[in-house]
Amino acid sequence: MISTAREVERIVITGIGLTSPNGNTLREYREALLAGRSGVSDYEIRYVGKTLAGVCDYDALKYQKRKEVRRGTRAGSVGIYCAHEAIADAGIDWENVDRGQVGVYIGVTEHGNVETENEVYSLKGYDYDISFWSHHHNPRTVANNPAGEITLSLGITGPHYCIGAACAAGNAGVIQGAQMLQLGECDLALAGGVSESIHTFGIFASFKSQGALATHDDPSRASRPFDTDRNGIVVAEGGCIYTMERLSDAKARGAKIYGELVGHAMNSDATDFVLPNPDRQEQCVRKALGRAGLAPEQIDIVSTHATGTGLGDIQECEALRRVFGGSQRTRINNTKSYIGHAMGAAGVLELSGNLPAFEDGVCHPTINVDRLDPECELPGLVIGEPREMKKVEYILNNSFGMLGINSVVIIKRV
Repeated sequence: MISTAREVERIVITGIGLTSPNGNTLREYREALLAGRSGVSDYEIRYVGKTLAGVCDYDALKYQKRKEVRRGTRAGSVGIYCAHEAIADAGIDWENVDRGQVGVYIGVTEHGNVETENEVYSLKGYDYDISFWSHHHNPRTVANNPAGEITLSLGITGPHYCIGAACAAGNAGVIQGAQMLQLGECDLALAGGVSESIHTFGIFASFKSQGALATHDDPSRASRPFDTDRNGIVVAEGGCIYTMERLSDAKARGAKIYGELVGHAMNSDATDFVLPNPDRQEQCVRKALGRAGLAPEQIDIVSTHATGTGLGDIQECEALRRVFGGSQRTRINNTKSYIGHAMGAAGVLELSGNLPAFEDGVCHPTINVDRLDPECELPGLVIGEPREMKKVEYILNNSFGMLGINSVVIIKRV
């Protein structure tokens, strides 16, 4: 049992480090969202050929040497970049931090496919002689790799691990970080999610075989959740990591605070490998609201998970109508329409795109909706142009994944 003292600990976000297909800082990212600027571009990968993807363009050598980048993984590199950026953004005196009291909790959809595919491909040139197999393969492919690479880069000696939660993983990382702070397992949490998905041909091939890989003549218009002509997912890479602290600690050091985690929930559909269950999604949203002590009409912005698949978008909209159908206050948007689906990083990147609304009072829109699917109609859905709001107090972020895993977090303005 958690002690009473720990139960009432309030957890806040004090730093944000990110890389996305349309920005490498929160400021750049937010500007792109308000300007309607997509980060999706043409992309080509072995065996699949020409396709589309959300590709990040961050400076991998800002915090790593070339040798370190070569030895590690793309997911690890993304995580290292985001973690360093978050610490800098939070104004933490890193040299004087007790690194044994820092925990690293990173959500991932999958990890290791990129490295294994690359090794098998390179063996073709050596007649599949495994003596040419890289001795770095094992540490590159273990499930804790991205979190572990962060600890190596920053000299962190506290706990680290990755949370495998499909496309709900970003939210799961944030929830885990908060829980570990409340349990006293760490005093500072680096929590969020990363994705290197675009570097594995398998994910493109699988979505294509399912008929769920988006196509469009204009890459910037390919990701189109809620649109009648949506035809699938745009795969993206990216990462976003928060510094999370107890409110008392953040106040003691005079930290700026992006928001407070006041509600969260996770549950399982237990009905299908890929088709979402609106009943379970609704339950997850209501559970998070209940934990936060909020009514649906108190939520200002709902950030949707919608990926641009035919049935997936409809199922989520059904769940949201049940919860928020009577709310005149709530505005609803989607961020995948800009950057595609960043898998393990999706939830936390999408949440981050909305957090500045606490300050600027603007809900960024969903783009690429030329003809709204009648089955995706939602009260308060913001399309095309940003929507100014009187005040933003609460943001709710949906993030769901395959095998029926659902996650919801609610952030409050502080």
